[in-house]
Amino acid sequence: MSGRIHPLKNPQGGRVSRRALLLGGAGAAGLLLVGWGVMPPRSRQGKPDLWALQAGDVALNGWIKIAADGTVVLAMPRSEMGQGIHTALAMLVAEELDLPLARVRLEQAGADKIYGNVAMLVASLPFHPLESEGDNAPFSVKAAQWLVTKVARELGINATGGSSSVADAWEPVRAAAATARAALLGAAASQWKLPVAELEIVNGVVSHPSGAQAHFGELSKAAAGTPPGVVTLKAHKDFKLLGHAAPRLDIPAKVDGTAVFGLDVRLPRMLYAAVRMCPMLGGAPGAVDADAALAMPGVERVVLLPAYAGGTAGVAVVAASYWLASEAARAVQVDWRPRPAGNPDTDQIEAALWAALDTGAGHSFYARGDVEQAHEAAAQLVQADYFAPYLAHATLEPMNCTAQVSAEGVRVWAPTQVPQMAAALAARVAQVPPERVTVSVTQLGGGFGRRLDVDVVGQAVRVALACGGRPVQLIWSREEDFGHDFYRPMQVARLQAALSAEGELLSLKTMSAGDAITPRWLERGMPALAGPVDAPDKTTVEGLCDQPYDVPNQSMAHVATRHAVPVGFWRSVGHSHNAFFMESFIDELAAAAGTDPVAFRRRLLARAPRHLAVLELAVQRSDWARPLPAGRARGVALHESFGSVVAQVVELSIARGKPKVQRVTCAIDCGQVVNPATVAQQMEGSVVFALSAALYGQVHVRQGQVQGGNFSAHPLLPLGDAPVVSTHIVPSHRPPAGVGEPGVPPLAAALANALYALTGRRVRRLPLSV
Repeated sequence: MSGRIHPLKNPQGGRVSRRALLLGGAGAAGLLLVGWGVMPPRSRQGKPDLWALQAGDVALNGWIKIAADGTVVLAMPRSEMGQGIHTALAMLVAEELDLPLARVRLEQAGADKIYGNVAMLVASLPFHPLESEGDNAPFSVKAAQWLVTKVARELGINATGGSSSVADAWEPVRAAAATARAALLGAAASQWKLPVAELEIVNGVVSHPSGAQAHFGELSKAAAGTPPGVVTLKAHKDFKLLGHAAPRLDIPAKVDGTAVFGLDVRLPRMLYAAVRMCPMLGGAPGAVDADAALAMPGVERVVLLPAYAGGTAGVAVVAASYWLASEAARAVQVDWRPRPAGNPDTDQIEAALWAALDTGAGHSFYARGDVEQAHEAAAQLVQADYFAPYLAHATLEPMNCTAQVSAEGVRVWAPTQVPQMAAALAARVAQVPPERVTVSVTQLGGGFGRRLDVDVVGQAVRVALACGGRPVQLIWSREEDFGHDFYRPMQVARLQAALSAEGELLSLKTMSAGDAITPRWLERGMPALAGPVDAPDKTTVEGLCDQPYDVPNQSMAHVATRHAVPVGFWRSVGHSHNAFFMESFIDELAAAAGTDPVAFRRRLLARAPRHLAVLELAVQRSDWARPLPAGRARGVALHESFGSVVAQVVELSIARGKPKVQRVTCAIDCGQVVNPATVAQQMEGSVVFALSAALYGQVHVRQGQVQGGNFSAHPLLPLGDAPVVSTHIVPSHRPPAGVGEPGVPPLAAALANALYALTGRRVRRLPLSV
């Protein structure tokens, strides 16, 4: 393999980041090195076995191979859970190769470091992003960024989350395709003895005006040995596919039933396992009487389950079908033991959070000016306390995993967002080297962050160990799913502000309290990277410490707590509740200043033109200035998360004593849009998801047990109550940012603000009520 680095030109201006370094390849598997910074020396030596090649396949780099018929195959390291990422990344390849989208096929990528994604780890650094850019960043911040980036790069962490998949792939995948394009053109020019400049690619066919032409499959072998030379990415003005609506590649299989989700895996001689975990969080089984269960026809065995990866211990029953296994699981008599430190209770946890808030002893994430002095000089002080409950993920596909342990190693089929973490846990449970574990990622029936945890994988492998080489599909009931989640943390916040006599905002102070997610997630999933459990975690204050409003005096702090209810990443993470706190409070300040809430925000956004443009678009498209009929009102909220800015205007009424959302107008700036149809779909899904949480979502724990185990206690928004949602995109040539999560955070605040406009009553607790 050639060791020289081929220059990569970026027609949009500026240099391509160190994440996209191309090493030209000779032979069937030349390597495209893509990662956070310069890759380790190992990756530059020899030919890494990144592809399983079928007859006629030729690998041009670590991301792209060409089939004999000219189809382009993309190594797919990200999980598809309805967000459209399999289509989006395929579009990046089709654009750079001038290939019809239908001619791009996907294969699951391996565990090589080039596919790593460290966005979620970097997001957890305890620094204010507005003060940590480029060479002006404090040394400690730059050192922390370097350290986290280096560690994640060395481990090759592959995760789908943080609305980072398109942003992460924007340069590497396009560069891989552009490198392949250059090699294919070079191979054709060499074979035909023609200048490269006279060749073109149309619909996957390389041609010359003289009549010479060949499809990619006919050129791939020669291209594998052709140095790509100078590689140029397409300019925005030349995009033919990106920015235009394209059909989702995953939809046909989902419509005709051929899509394979975790629950669809079927293997010869497969068994099924149902689980019963200790109903008390963190508890464990004591004495177990399984005689009645084992006497039932079709029941194979009962397996004790330790607590894996932060989960709760329990028992599993293995049988010939899931129905038999679940019926037998009910027949197992267990003496459940509570956690030694006592059972958690949400009422007690809430009281503890308010007490922690009262201490005022939190970690300062951001400070500017002198808040106390501004308070003393204020004409008016405003304070409000807010509350957000624990929330379950409620994925429509309950937790499941299929595992097989044999002399050949461990095979796992799982709907997971973190295949490498799943493989690592499987290796530990089976006590085999990691290289003897293979993880096949299925489609995900919803993720929302829940499948960033792998407790169910440990359970499935433990059961498979007891089944003599037969595969076992382990499935949680809906009740186990709700009762043993990694919940969105309960959080409380106190916001204070000073207003001048003219209604100008002089200061803004936030103090919040709640469990930190990232240290606990690392602790159970990647112990080698875990630090102190109470280490500052920026996800606790994201959306509070980095708000866009121009306020001269600011103080943002958080008290990190640690309670017994397990917590995890939930769709939009800390933004999901912090946007409710901040945007509700901004509306309260507008009312205290006697100003229209939109006008109040406009004044504060004078130095944030990107945010102002999004707000103006939402206001314009919602007809904000047009009076509504009696019984209806509007509310507005603006929030940035995952690199995207979203404004939403909610129009609602009261029906049968409950809020009825009639219409939601969304405006979004998410940078360069890959597929606008997907953006609209994600905004619509986000609205329904966020409305369900805002109106109904809460998890109560009594004596260690989650109350209510099914959708009757955790309802989703009924179809008849779904509002009309319109999505409006701000044109942008910025690199792509998140889409799957940014539509969630503003909704609860916009809804609460509309309720105030309609009823005159402020609601500061979620879920909302009239």
